[in-house]
Amino acid sequence: MISASSESDRSAAAASGLHGGSFVRSARGREMSRRTVLAAGVGAVAGVALAGAGIAAGAAPSMAAPPWWAKLTPRQQAGQRVIFSYPGPTPPQSLLDGITAGEVGGVIFFGENILNLAQIAGVVAQLRAAQAASPIKEPLLLMTDQEGGIVRRLKGMEPILSEKQIGLQPDPDAAATAAGAGAAASLRSAGMNLNLAPVLDVFRVPGNFDDQFGRSYSSDPVIAGRLGAEMVTAQQGAGVAATAKHFPGLGAATQAQNTDLGPVTLTQSLDELRSVDESAFVPAIAAGVQLVMTSWATYPALDAVYPAGLSTTIVQNELRGRLGFTGVTITDALEAGAIDAFGDTGQRSLLAAQAGMDVLLCSSRDMQQGTDALDAMTAALQDKTLNPGHYKQALARVQSLRAGLF
Repeated sequence: MISASSESDRSAAAASGLHGGSFVRSARGREMSRRTVLAAGVGAVAGVALAGAGIAAGAAPSMAAPPWWAKLTPRQQAGQRVIFSYPGPTPPQSLLDGITAGEVGGVIFFGENILNLAQIAGVVAQLRAAQAASPIKEPLLLMTDQEGGIVRRLKGMEPILSEKQIGLQPDPDAAATAAGAGAAASLRSAGMNLNLAPVLDVFRVPGNFDDQFGRSYSSDPVIAGRLGAEMVTAQQGAGVAATAKHFPGLGAATQAQNTDLGPVTLTQSLDELRSVDESAFVPAIAAGVQLVMTSWATYPALDAVYPAGLSTTIVQNELRGRLGFTGVTITDALEAGAIDAFGDTGQRSLLAAQAGMDVLLCSSRDMQQGTDALDAMTAALQDKTLNPGHYKQALARVQSLRAGLF
């Protein structure tokens, strides 16, 4: 979803709002926030089927082929679930080395990484070349925030209209479809394959957290859900994965409630959460949105202790169980101030994974953050701190997503 490398990044910082079980819940850690520079710039499987050979009469049975993850080291397996970020326009050698070693699942790009289209396309080509030399044959998840309006990392490129502007168009459905196609074209021109959009938050009061930056289609969940699904359909139809965010919804957040900066508690009733906030995600899920990003707000009606991205109740019971989402879940920025009380990067990563998050977003533009998440996930896999079966299911969902991207 901190300080930016340019004045334009700093001036737009407030528009961030992004991203937007039980375990060790101690120690405090704080890193640079992703969201404070936000304006700067499905059918997944539960497991992979094993190839089994038929058994001829009287013949000894043949051995089934091992699942794809069995060929990877624990560190490589963990790496498939970690998204890295880096400072400035030049990717560090440590990132390239990590990719070549098969220990990086993807990269998120910010305004400070992008000088112009030719430059970032060259960077992406460099990262793809490192991936081609790795033992992982699926493409990296190469992502950015290209929502529209002021929240565009690829400056001056589609979609030009913000979600609010789309909702106010004479033909908002056509505008939402055009925005999805435009976003896909912009990302593809840079070599990226995943957009952290659309926002499906349903704003409540004009000028509140989402509305002040034009990041909500409507205060009507039916309209917000329909337009979001149309953007998803157009974008994914053009080969770029879409991300619905920030589940179960940040639309009730006031202008001052920013999860990047500190804890946020949203006190809607369970009925309101489900009939307004969550309902806006239903059309996108039905349309096959490939990823859902959770918020870092706390929703006492569902879980009074843990923010959404750390809550088994919200991720597993609401998103997967009640709404039937089978795709990839991705955290909001792991450096967000809202989760300071839940430990350092490693502890936050494990809590998120335990809650059911498939992909961990390390977006502080600090390679060490990604390494800390990787170290924690590797250790948890080796000592079975995390359920091995659930771990394999997450890997299978991520692999299925990546296998369908360019």
